Amino acid sequence: MHLEFLVEELSMRSVLDNLLPRMVINNHTYRVITYQGKTDLLRKLPSTLKAYSKWIDKDFKIIVVVDLDKDDCHKLKERIEKIAIDSNLIPKSQGIKDFNIMIRIAMKELESWLLGDPDAIKSAYPKIGNIKKSDKLNNPDAIDNTWEYFEKIFQSKGYFKTGLRKIEVANNISSFMEPIKNKSKSFNVFWTGIVEILK
Repeated sequence: MHLEFLVEELSMRSVLDNLLPRMVINNHTYRVITYQGKTDLLRKLPSTLKAYSKWIDKDFKIIVVVDLDKDDCHKLKERIEKIAIDSNLIPKSQGIKDFNIMIRIAMKELESWLLGDPDAIKSAYPKIGNIKKSDKLNNPDAIDNTWEYFEKIFQSKGYFKTGLRKIEVANNISSFMEPIKNKSKSFNVFWTGIVEILK
């Protein structure tokens, strides 16, 4: 099976490049294609998916991963699924065994997925220590302005005084992430979907 990931930015690519090799084995392959942000990905998606639809086979799955940001989750997913259907692709949500595209949304940003694993944050950045337990961290997907919340944690411990370096942080933390421990529901939906594809 080959998995083709379409993602909006390099920080997501860093996370996937750290996590996927742990499970994409036994003749499975993957590739991550990065866009210049969510707007760029969504603008190019119709032509990209139409190109895939001309040759895609049953051993090839496309996974589109975007941040929710301030969009409505259902409307965003419906928009992407409509593009897929208009391109003659079959979204996983249709319940058809031989689907060829899966849409996953990070709630509300990639940083929510990183916050879902406090132990990985501590391993990557020891000065942070044990992140204070709170209802927010039990449900990182519910945190508004995740980027700013994340940056505040780091700067309070002396890291990134001139501003959070998103790609660097994503790469460092994800290298320690344990997917089965993650508290982000949207990460778990994403990871479970990948596991199911590769069964």
